Amino acid sequence: MAFPIVPSKTAMLFFDTLNVYLHPRDEAARAAVEASGVIPAMERINRACRETGIAIFYAQADHRPDLRDFHPHIVDRGHGPAGAEPILTKPPAAVSGSWEAEIIPELAPRPEDYIIKKHRWSTFYQTHFELSLRTAGIDTIMMAGGSTEVGVASTAYSARDRDFNLIILRDACRSSHAGVDDFFAERIWPVFARVMTVDQAIGMIQKG
Repeated sequence: MAFPIVPSKTAMLFFDTLNVYLHPRDEAARAAVEASGVIPAMERINRACRETGIAIFYAQADHRPDLRDFHPHIVDRGHGPAGAEPILTKPPAAVSGSWEAEIIPELAPRPEDYIIKKHRWSTFYQTHFELSLRTAGIDTIMMAGGSTEVGVASTAYSARDRDFNLIILRDACRSSHAGVDDFFAERIWPVFARVMTVDQAIGMIQKG
């Protein structure tokens, strides 16, 4: 392989793999997550990384319960349907210490893992993420999580500008909006990253 996945130089980043997004209380939303197969895909890559010594990072949204660290933005739509007039974005769905903000039990962190508490979309913004990657000698980041067009995209662009190699696991990333995942996987990510399925990545890790 011209560009193998080298475990000692690779990090696995699970972005906002939180209860609020992957185990939503709304029955229809929960059924949609289950139908997507994203959680089993995440579990497979998690096991493969642990078996081969790939460092595991979790980007975890972290907002004050009183929301004094949240700033609304004026937008056309936000995460809801488009309206006739611009609106202010709503507060985050998960706050520090809540069940909603916990990492799902299927991907439960271990003591040796890295938990990156973040306050904005990008995992790099005002966190120790880059420092931890550099001190560990990591030059490649594999990414999974959601939302694809929000935090995954923001972190991916930030990683590219910091000269990290990227691998986007397309079947382990999820948007709640139809067509978004395919659009990014086929039109956006290939410009500055490698795009592969979880099983393709596992095959490369095992060969390496």
